[in-house]
Amino acid sequence: MYPLKQYPELSSHFESLKPSSIREAANLFDERSDHDEVTVINMAIGNVTLPMHPAMIHRMHSLGDLSSPFTNGVVPYMRSRGTDETRQAFLNVLDASGVDIDGLSCQITEGASQGIALILAGVCGPSGSNEKPLLVFDATYTNYMAFAKSSGRRIVNVTRHLGQDGRFAFPNLEELEALIEKENPGAILVIPFDNPTGQHMRRADLIKVANLCVEHNLWLVSDEAYRELNYDGKPLSSVWTLNESEVPGITGRRISLESTSKVWNACGLRIGAMITDNRQFFEKSIFENMANLCANTIGQYIFGALAHESHADIRIWFEKQRDYYRGVITHFVETIKEEVPGVIASRPDAAIYTVVDVRNLVDDNFSAAEFVHFCAKEGRVKIDDQFYTILVSPMAGFYNDEREGNTQMRIAFVDPREMVEKTPRIFGKLLKNFLSSR
Repeated sequence: MYPLKQYPELSSHFESLKPSSIREAANLFDERSDHDEVTVINMAIGNVTLPMHPAMIHRMHSLGDLSSPFTNGVVPYMRSRGTDETRQAFLNVLDASGVDIDGLSCQITEGASQGIALILAGVCGPSGSNEKPLLVFDATYTNYMAFAKSSGRRIVNVTRHLGQDGRFAFPNLEELEALIEKENPGAILVIPFDNPTGQHMRRADLIKVANLCVEHNLWLVSDEAYRELNYDGKPLSSVWTLNESEVPGITGRRISLESTSKVWNACGLRIGAMITDNRQFFEKSIFENMANLCANTIGQYIFGALAHESHADIRIWFEKQRDYYRGVITHFVETIKEEVPGVIASRPDAAIYTVVDVRNLVDDNFSAAEFVHFCAKEGRVKIDDQFYTILVSPMAGFYNDEREGNTQMRIAFVDPREMVEKTPRIFGKLLKNFLSSR
């Protein structure tokens, strides 16, 4: 008899890995035996299905034209900082938002997610005597926790709680300052156009956080992937709208994360950027990025078209995107409260998400993750002679403490509008079926 085959051990990091709470549901649905009979509406991930800006579409369609740099079939590496045109495209977009771009430096990244990894490497210290964690406001985007774990960095948090009114309360300032003094973070992260809550951070609160960063000599990191997707009519709460009269000393400590995925509907291009007003951070981040060689060359070329668009045209595009999402989100929030009485739905005033909380409808043993698995693996409801299920994200994965958010789910408004409008009814029926099956 042959001995049982032995394989080398995985690292402790790999051994500890679990699937992303955002993407797991789609994998589970693909494995079910009846997936060809059920129409799935995937609202678990921010995978936008709207078309890109016309200038970007034109470049994509003309990749083989004589005017294209790829007409001879060569796709070379670009500089680790990104092409000058693509960097200018991001700055042109920011300029169109009314920001003074003088003194700002831009580095192109492989999606905003790579920017997260670079920021953690650049402003947060690893475990040890000089540890400097990243301070976040829970609930926060899951990739910050994931990249912190893989890079040996630590996340510390203050938790925002969802009220019955559908608003996530801003953390108490005294609690925030006490955490800074206790944990000595390297940076504070804000997501002004918030993923996952869908809230538009109040400018007054942003100024408070910025002043704390100056007082405690911290970096201020702002995830602005959804900038300009705000629906409350209030001025942009961007770190780039802060000035020295409001926050003395803020210049030179700001870093923003940018993306082509959301406002520009180009998730698959995998092009992002970091913009900073600190030249040393910019130069060192390029050195760090050299190991990654460069961001996607063709993706940079497609987005680079926006370097040549007028500010007026860009602002028209912003308004078109806002009008679309404002209508879709408002309809969903109003309808789900009718279909599922007692549900709490955050009324987003930014980004493309809402958080649905069923705590008024379930007992203490309810698990949003179990409900999501039910929807993915077996849930199905019949509407207009068609079977449907929906995929959403359990919110536990968006909290540093996974005991939070057990009755909450994030919903992304990314599928075609006619599909999204069916989801409140489908959600209500699936929840009823799940609760009766327990």
